[in-house]
Amino acid sequence: MEKDMTKGSPMRLILGFAVPLLFGQIFQQFYSMVDTIVVGKYLGVDALAAVGATGSVNFLIIGFCMGVCSGFAIPVAQEFGAHHEENLRRYVANCVWLSIIFAVVMAVAVSALCRTILEVMRTPANIIDGSYNYIFIIFLGIPITYLYNMTAAILRSLGDSRTPVIFLVMAAIINIFLDLLCIIVFRMGVAGAAVATVVSQAIAGLSCLIFMYKKFPILRLSKDEWRWKRQFAGKLCGMGIPMGLQYSITAVGSVVLQSAVNGIGSAAVAAVTAGGKLNLMLICPFDAMGSTMATYGGQNVGAGELERVDRGLKSCIILGVIYSMIATAVVYIAGRYLLLLFLDAGETAILDNANTFIRTNAIFFIFLALVNIVRFLIQGMGYSKLAVFAGMFEMLARGLMGFALVPLFGFRAVCFANPLAWVFADIFLIPAYIHVRKKTAKILAVQRE
Repeated sequence: MEKDMTKGSPMRLILGFAVPLLFGQIFQQFYSMVDTIVVGKYLGVDALAAVGATGSVNFLIIGFCMGVCSGFAIPVAQEFGAHHEENLRRYVANCVWLSIIFAVVMAVAVSALCRTILEVMRTPANIIDGSYNYIFIIFLGIPITYLYNMTAAILRSLGDSRTPVIFLVMAAIINIFLDLLCIIVFRMGVAGAAVATVVSQAIAGLSCLIFMYKKFPILRLSKDEWRWKRQFAGKLCGMGIPMGLQYSITAVGSVVLQSAVNGIGSAAVAAVTAGGKLNLMLICPFDAMGSTMATYGGQNVGAGELERVDRGLKSCIILGVIYSMIATAVVYIAGRYLLLLFLDAGETAILDNANTFIRTNAIFFIFLALVNIVRFLIQGMGYSKLAVFAGMFEMLARGLMGFALVPLFGFRAVCFANPLAWVFADIFLIPAYIHVRKKTAKILAVQRE
């Protein structure tokens, strides 16, 4: 079930690894999208806006969880590439201990503060109760988020990108039935959508855990390997925390922007919610490319194969450019019709704004492709801290839009916030990769002497 990415055609390996990841990303967005569709169709525009108003703070917290887990898995990928199995298992053990600590502390802290956060974000009075009911349950489920993302990240670090997808597909199907059951039958409102999401993710996480234990002998730890090791935990935190912060710092800009959108009114929130959900589905391939390059970079640096890293980067950028052009064409041809999944045709003003939002974003997809590919490759090579600066550039761009331009230009400025953030991040990331590449080459040259 393991896959060694240090041998063979980079393009073939990247495609073979990324395609299952892509299906995973799509289904992850799919069961999130189902929440939005069911909420929008059965509970109305205010309920849709209530869920949408939590998007940025959700990304702020859950994004940190996902980033930490991805970072924790990088040393595992590096040790796998270097064929150091005992160290690999010790890293996995310390991943478990750290994930438990992070999950409990975060769940308690953010659940207690989420109402205050929504008030600070100027969430409109007519939707704040629904927003709180939704996000409070999501935050209580943070340990479940860690369970799935940690097990999935470890499986991917060993080259298995398919298994997490299989269980995620299963969870997505369950989520659909739970959405309909909780919202339509039990009449739980937006809270029902949150319950469905947490329960379905728990099923995916537990399934990954059981599969790992049964199918991966390399992950069967001895009693000694289960012990807490400060040096291993320290390296994991050095990789995981910067990656988590990179997500969260990026999300701070999104929170500022969301606050500005909230100030425009719930109709604008609904337009961004619908457009954002479709946007997230369209950019799934970029997320898959990024996760692929993290594993590819980690394994090949661990094996000392820096030339293969360069070839993999070139191959992935080609894929990113091709998909960007296809996705942009789809948005301009069919975007308005796809938005009807979330909005009624009678909501013409909201539909027009949502369509403008996705079209503006689509034009700049090539810049987003570079952000994900280069940033995750740098992280996989062991330089997670640099990703924090990329997140800061994104935060500055969205913050500039939220504080200065949205109050002046309204919804049109909101549409350009993401593109500006992607361009800002690329301005940092491209020189950063050149620096990392040179530094890694020197380290490997010393090791070979």
